[in-house]
Amino acid sequence: MSAVAQANLNMGRTDANTWPAVKLGEIAEFIMGQAPPGDASNFDGRGTIFVKAGEFGPLRPIVREWTTEPLRYANTGDVLICVVGATAGKLNLGIDCAIGRSVAAIRPNARTFGRFIYLQLLPKVLDLRAGSTGSAQGVINRKMLESIEVVLPPIAEQRRIVAEIEKQFTRLDAGIAALRRVQANLKRYRASVLKAACEGRLVPTEAELAKAEDRKYETGEELLARILAERRKNWQGRGKYKVPGAPATANLASLPEGWAWARLEQLGVTYGGLTKNPKRAKLPNQLPYLRVANVYANELRLDDIEQIGVAASELDKLLVRKGDLLIVEGNGSRNQIGRLAIWDGSIETCVHQNHLIKVRLQDESMSKWILYWLQSPNGRHFVELVASSTSGLYTLSVNKVGDLPIPLPPLNEQLRIVAEVERRLSIVEELEGVASSNLQRAVRLRRSILQRAFSKNGDAPITHGRP
Repeated sequence: MSAVAQANLNMGRTDANTWPAVKLGEIAEFIMGQAPPGDASNFDGRGTIFVKAGEFGPLRPIVREWTTEPLRYANTGDVLICVVGATAGKLNLGIDCAIGRSVAAIRPNARTFGRFIYLQLLPKVLDLRAGSTGSAQGVINRKMLESIEVVLPPIAEQRRIVAEIEKQFTRLDAGIAALRRVQANLKRYRASVLKAACEGRLVPTEAELAKAEDRKYETGEELLARILAERRKNWQGRGKYKVPGAPATANLASLPEGWAWARLEQLGVTYGGLTKNPKRAKLPNQLPYLRVANVYANELRLDDIEQIGVAASELDKLLVRKGDLLIVEGNGSRNQIGRLAIWDGSIETCVHQNHLIKVRLQDESMSKWILYWLQSPNGRHFVELVASSTSGLYTLSVNKVGDLPIPLPPLNEQLRIVAEVERRLSIVEELEGVASSNLQRAVRLRRSILQRAFSKNGDAPITHGRP
């Protein structure tokens, strides 16, 4: 955090109250963008660079479209602002380009430094968005821009202030980059812990301990046989009991001594959820139900729980029980497909929607082991493999989830692995919390720097080398 801390520099002072406050309309003109004909646009470099709200980058526009019939121009030295849509109020430094109707160019006069205006407007973005008009989309009009109040020191002072702010921002950015690297390293370490855990390299195996202690132990194969026997004994379904098939192991990796491969369907029963429809609103039995929005990676978010009508005949299948695995069926992102959490029983009587697949294990004590396996790089490979389709979309089903291969260590070994994984990941989570907190502090510090630079009623603004 040293680079971030350095952004709290000993800043020189000047009296902000000696600076005149002016309306932006008094020191700048406004060029409101206009869209050229659609057939005049291209992506192969012909004509003038064309900028819309979608091309706004972190600092300057991203160049990716051109037009052969430009109608409104922005210049280098202007300040660009999005004036329509969800990004209304977003700012960029100007470049020589044509601008579409979602963009306006603020062109300061000769006694005003464009970058000074850009920095002074940054803290006002939220106010601009809040004041935007329009029912479906925010709109910032010329009148709103003209009425923005800014302070205006002499232009030489403007340039000194900009130089000092950017020096501080550079140091702050270096600290932020360091924190981002810490986050990336922690993410890699998390994955390496899970990989080692699921390959039998995190704790001594039960086979190793049994040999050292000259004792017998229940192997993964024996554990699987016991689970299948108990499952058959306790089965209360209709018709003849069907033994769940074993996994095809030809293409599966070899496992540590004492481990065995199983299909998830062998270890528990997999259920689909209910489908939401208008008829359910008329059912008398209205229950809380879990949606995709409630299930994240090893995390339940239960602040927003909806209710839905459930028929009595559906309850046996749909009720969730403490220890059940909840797996997200589909997601637009490949990285999010199959994310899962363990139901903790927070809501006593609760059901789940069809986009969550529920797995009720024969032995609840294995829930965490299976969760960590499916979150590991090794397990994720199988999730993405069964979820993929020829269309390029990713989705899971009850059958696909039941078909997932699960490595099965002896039960005592599972518990030791889970304990060690949680010990290490608790340290990771603590460090991730520190990094996240410092990143939030960096955002506040950036805002504070700008407020100090342009405040007329608080701390005096910063200048370069002045007492």
